[in-house]
Amino acid sequence: TIGSLTPSDIQRCVNDWSETMAPRSVRRVYQTLAAVLNSTVLDDALARSPCRGIQLPEIEPVEWPVLSPDELLDLAEALGPEYEGIAFLGAVLGLRWGECAGLKVGRIDFERQTISVVQQVTRGAGGRSVLRPPKSAAGRRTLAAPAPLMKLLREQLARRDLTFNDADAFVFTSSSGEHLDYSNWLHRIWYPARERAGLEWLQFHDLRRANATGLVLEGVDIKTAQARLGHTDPRLTLAIYAQATTEADRAAADLLGKRFLPRERPNSGRGLA
Repeated sequence: TIGSLTPSDIQRCVNDWSETMAPRSVRRVYQTLAAVLNSTVLDDALARSPCRGIQLPEIEPVEWPVLSPDELLDLAEALGPEYEGIAFLGAVLGLRWGECAGLKVGRIDFERQTISVVQQVTRGAGGRSVLRPPKSAAGRRTLAAPAPLMKLLREQLARRDLTFNDADAFVFTSSSGEHLDYSNWLHRIWYPARERAGLEWLQFHDLRRANATGLVLEGVDIKTAQARLGHTDPRLTLAIYAQATTEADRAAADLLGKRFLPRERPNSGRGLA
């Protein structure tokens, strides 16, 4: 029974799961079990949760390739004028695919050069695409955008004869004029484009990862990066998206070399090669 469970019992379960499941999967299952048992404690059906001191399998960090500026340009060219803006919104502003697909003309302020995220396309009942607000308050945000990106979006709207009077029109649409459907767009547009660009490994989320990494490399403070990415926790910004790159590693080596290894040692006449 639940009441007789001990930490040793839970640890044996975790060990058994680890034999057939990946570490991340084990952690997800354990977290679900722990939540159920904590709920039982709150309902006074259990005096104390047995999920105490449990050793979970270590998750090895995954090294993801980081999209370069040149690769982004190749991708945008492959997507074509109709959808290149989505690539730049993902990489330059860190927008999720659903946020790009849910963007309406009225949320682009060309005077202030900002873009507001207030809704996204997501999957609803039966797998149908629906419009919903961001999942958290942090996801609802207004982002300053660089002038070249605003120019690109202005040209995008002009090609469709859209003006600020068309505030409720979607910036990017399907061939039928409706908001984009993720699965359809993925197979019809994204996969062919990344193949043409020689970026078969690229997932749309990698654009957002490239954005976060760029924020860190350019010295943007973590609080600003967190706000721009719409994260509720800054640890998510660092742990999941921000990756060290060869460029950053070289810069760090050069900075520390200048700090600790002067070319001439004082009063010795001995230099460093």
